[in-house]
Amino acid sequence: MTSVAVVGTGAVGSMALWRLAERGIPAVGFDAYAPGHDRGAAGGESRIFRTAYKEGPEYVPLLREARTLWEELERVSGRRLLTPVGGVTAGPRDHPKIRAVLAAARAHDLPVEVLTGRDARERVPEHPLREGEVLVADPDAGHLRPEPAVVAAANAAEQAGARIARYTPVHEVRADATGVTVVTGDGRHRFTHAVLAPGPWAATPGVLLPQPLARHVSAMAITSTWFPRRDETLFGPQRCPIAIRVGEPAYSCFPSVDGAGVKVNLHVPWRPIGSPESLPRSVPVAYVRQVAEAVAATLPGLRPDPIRVATYADAFSPDGHGLLGRMGRTVVAAAFSGHGFKLAPVFGDIVADLVETGATARGIGHLAPNRPLRRSP
Repeated sequence: MTSVAVVGTGAVGSMALWRLAERGIPAVGFDAYAPGHDRGAAGGESRIFRTAYKEGPEYVPLLREARTLWEELERVSGRRLLTPVGGVTAGPRDHPKIRAVLAAARAHDLPVEVLTGRDARERVPEHPLREGEVLVADPDAGHLRPEPAVVAAANAAEQAGARIARYTPVHEVRADATGVTVVTGDGRHRFTHAVLAPGPWAATPGVLLPQPLARHVSAMAITSTWFPRRDETLFGPQRCPIAIRVGEPAYSCFPSVDGAGVKVNLHVPWRPIGSPESLPRSVPVAYVRQVAEAVAATLPGLRPDPIRVATYADAFSPDGHGLLGRMGRTVVAAAFSGHGFKLAPVFGDIVADLVETGATARGIGHLAPNRPLRRSP
């Protein structure tokens, strides 16, 4: 009989545990902490959901399925997790990432609009345009609540019959011809399959991911900053769209979910870290100054001095696309490079496919763990 260890109960791990349990497959999740903890990638109060995807049109069918599963998790948990306020991508009209958003929309007949001038000002006053810029509006976008979502998926998994071993670090995963042994501080646990969803711990050499993969993965510290509003009628969580600015400066901007501040994630090279266990909580003043200057230059509705700063960790692959696929008795689900959260429910369901049948009908060739891992230009 199939039995599964899910190593890591962050965003993708908790969703995989839920989807396995929903299929009646016995599964145990192992976590060094507990679902919803603050050292993994599922932190920071809010995350973007969008379908007009500049990272590639191959993601769009996955995103459509993910939205359906987000709605299912909301029904199961009784929690509001996705707020569909729409989204915009702002930047120079001919910027490659603007073109990529429009290409994804054309490839899948998505109902996006290109806004300029008065139309853009009236629709999205929070994000004024500069000369030569456009707004690409995606009505199917919105914002997600990451910490409650992970907890909701973990609870749904347990209610469906899964078990979670909290505060139980995994020291080693050993696969052989007949199954997998998971080694923890309290002994050895035997399963027919293992799902490796270790989040930023994916970069730990030779422990959780196979060594050939782990050496390509980097753990990074990602910093979010929150800014006070000048006008309380702007950036409201029920009407203001999420926004991505491309060009210079480049950042993601979120509505004021808690009413106190507007989150801005500056798109700059992230700081490498040795391990999530040693995640630095202090932030260099130079970074704070950089994001404050970006806010001052492009977001007049905000005061350009942050009132809150927070850091979390994630794992990155060289080309910025995750690692998702079956390798013998294990399924790898790791290194989603800062854009896996929105897709977590469908990735979890794909993991369940791979465990149950060894394959999936979903298009995940671009995420194959055995692909050449080269840095994108």
